[in-house]
Parts: sequence; structure tokens; C-alpha cells
Amino acid sequence: MARTVRSALRAPLRRRALLLSTAGALGAVAATAGCSRVASGDTLDRLRSQGTVRLGIAGEVPYGYVDEQGEFTGEAPELAKIVFRRLGIADVQPVATDFASLIPGLNSQQFDVVSAGMYITKERCAQVVFSDPEYQMLDAFVVRKGNPRRLRSYEDVVRAGARFATGTGYAQIGYAVAAGYPEKDIVILQDQVAGLNAVESGRVDVFAGTALTAREVVRKSSRAEATEAFAAVVDGEKRVDAGGFAFRPTDSALRDAFNTELRKMRKSGELFRVMKRFGFTRDEMTTLTAEELCR
Repeated sequence: MARTVRSALRAPLRRRALLLSTAGALGAVAATAGCSRVASGDTLDRLRSQGTVRLGIAGEVPYGYVDEQGEFTGEAPELAKIVFRRLGIADVQPVATDFASLIPGLNSQQFDVVSAGMYITKERCAQVVFSDPEYQMLDAFVVRKGNPRRLRSYEDVVRAGARFATGTGYAQIGYAVAAGYPEKDIVILQDQVAGLNAVESGRVDVFAGTALTAREVVRKSSRAEATEAFAAVVDGEKRVDAGGFAFRPTDSALRDAFNTELRKMRKSGELFRVMKRFGFTRDEMTTLTAEELCR
């Protein structure tokens, strides 16, 4: 019998220790290689020569994770497999880490690209260069069945004095703070599975994440549900976020080559066909650019 969605979601976490040991080994190799690995020649040529590109993932369904068969997948890794193959790089190798460690890991050479559907924000744009986004996304809450506290926005959470949780490094931390929720009172959890467990057990009233993450994690739950998707409001403006691939600032040429292939996929409809497999809808496709989102 197939395992439940919750079991499938936990599979990435069980596999993470093995992948993290791989990440440690790769980090050690990068350290011994010294500065010669940082900016010696064209990165795309180097990756083609070695035949492998390392992808930083964070174990979040459906963006980038390891499934219950031990295979790494998700919308971003599957796109990466296609794009890098077309760029002449046959092998893509996952390196798992916590979400908050993705950008530090990228910039310290632990992997070559962040492949985790990362939101493109002005703060992150100061640290990395992004591809154009492959999707856009609203937020949603995981709440107890029936949504007894009627939580449909960050402002509702503040007014209700609800116990609020979200994930490590999630953009939803800033959105709750912008609505007036005290940052010191936010419960930071490892991932959406921990968030679902916390809501079901009554430890928190609400867990915030992307709309797709919320609706996927509650799919088999009898005690929790996802709210309708909504746009966070920051400084009086509604936010619609979009996620893309992150590259080191020195690798803008690699990013540009990646963008060229991504745009071809968008134009042909192939991009949506890949994304649809992971629960994305046409409304969650986007024509936004990284340049627009970084402003």
C-alpha cells in the first residue's frame, strides 16, 4: 500500500542526513581546492567539462525534495535536469541543506545553483543573482479543521492574538512582522510537516507558507485544512511573490544561459507541463522577470 502524503513528505527528512553528509564532503573538496574554484574561467565551460552540476535543495515539497524511493525531484530539480542537459551538462547532483543555509551554501561553493523555488526578494538579490521566476505564488495558512479562529490574513492573526508559526528562513516571517506580529513570538519550525503537526496538536493556531505548500501538506489530514490563498500586505501594497533559481554573483553568464532555455520552455508551454505535475495551476505561471522583482 502506498504511504500517506504525510509519510511521503517525511521521506525527504529521513534522507537528508545522507545528503548532508554528501554536502559536507563536497564542502571539504571546495575548501581544499581554494580560490581556484571560485572564479577561474567560465563556470558553464567548467560544468560542461566535469559533466556535473550540484543543486542546493531544502527538502520542501513540491519545490525540491527527495521522494520516498530516495530519488530527488520537485519542480525546480526537474526543470534543472532539463535545462542543464540542454546546456550540455548531463548529471545533476542534489545537495540538501536547511532553507536558511541555501544562500550561504551557494556562496561558499557547496553547490553551483540553488534549485528550491526560492522567492526573489530585494534582500536576496543583494546576495545572489536570480533566473527569471518559474512561478508566482500567494500565501495560505494551515489551520484547524473549520478554521475556528477565522484566520484568513496576517492582520487576522494579529487581531486574534493567535499563536503563529512558519518555517526557517520563510518570507512569511517578514509578512507577519509587517502586519504587526511580534517577531519574538513567532514559532519557527523546520518545515511544513512540522507545521501541520503543530497545528493538529494545538501547539500553534496557524502555520503560514506558500499556497501550494499549504494545500499539499493538508491533503490527507482529517484535523487541519488550508485557507484560501491570499496576498500578504506590506507597506499598504499586496505582494505576489515569485520563485526562481539562484546563482553566485560571479556566475551571471551561467544565469543568462539558464534564462535562455527557461524562456524557450515558457514560450512552448513545456514549462507549465513540468510545473503542472507538482500541483501548480496556470494562474501560478508568470511573465515577471527577476529584474522587476529585485527592484
